[in-house]
Amino acid sequence: MKIKGVAKVRHALFYFFQKIKNMNSGIYFLLIRNNKGHSLKIKNKDYFFPRGFYVYVGSAQKNLCQRIERHRRKEKKKRWHIDYLLEFAKIIEVKIITNQQKAKEQFYAEKWIEVADFIPVPKFGASDSKAKTHLIGFKTKKQIINNNLWKQSKNYEK
Repeated sequence: MKIKGVAKVRHALFYFFQKIKNMNSGIYFLLIRNNKGHSLKIKNKDYFFPRGFYVYVGSAQKNLCQRIERHRRKEKKKRWHIDYLLEFAKIIEVKIITNQQKAKEQFYAEKWIEVADFIPVPKFGASDSKAKTHLIGFKTKKQIINNNLWKQSKNYEK
């Protein structure tokens, strides 16, 4: 009887920790404001980021909260394309879709591209994706926050 009880506890703990893990993995959307156009050199290439609002689509298969908080920090080693953009542009809101596999990142990027006003930099943040980009440009914030992709995602709050 004792073994049966231990097995039940193990089973319950397994699902509990699986749920916690899934809550800390998934897809995120960064709503970014760029107040004025900026030219930027990233890895010996010149890019121009026009004034406007951007959605950056990213994913984290673990440590989702830590990834988002890293993006929010000003002081950090530049590791990803987005790190360079965030030197002059500002994250103003974050949405998440938990328990999503990395493959969905491309799906969501392509959905945002369908409604974009512009693609500021081809393949930005998408070096491991078939999507045209993971940074999607809009003229107004309203276009983003009124979109169903945005509305149906969870607010990220830390």
